[in-house]
Amino acid sequence: MNKKGQGETSTAILLTIAAIFIVVGFVIGIQMMKPWWATLNGRAELAQAEQNRQIAVLEAQAKMESSVKLAQAEIERAKGVAEANRIIGDSLKGNEDYLRYLYINGITEGEHNREIIYLPTEAGIPILEAGRLDAKTVKS
Repeated sequence: MNKKGQGETSTAILLTIAAIFIVVGFVIGIQMMKPWWATLNGRAELAQAEQNRQIAVLEAQAKMESSVKLAQAEIERAKGVAEANRIIGDSLKGNEDYLRYLYINGITEGEHNREIIYLPTEAGIPILEAGRLDAKTVKS
């Protein structure tokens, strides 16, 4: 063989060996990089889990604060209703004439076919309509 043919063969062998070393280097490098990638992925998952936990804690705190404020608002509303009831009750004490006026006015202005009015007797006990018939039975 001539020197030119030997040079080409040597170059081809060197290129083949270099390609093998490059492939082996990539395979070994990838194997060495797997733990590093796993560590990075683990850190990312841990950070995400911590963030999710913080979000859940903040949401729970917001719900708790909201429920406390709603309870305080309900207490204030109940105090207002109690005070209004006390004022109305105090204003109606000793006002028999006004109560009688409201009673008579309610009887005269009510819708008679929809309302049931119980009139007190001498003992203060209303007479109940035990045998009242509904409108369908009366029409038959």
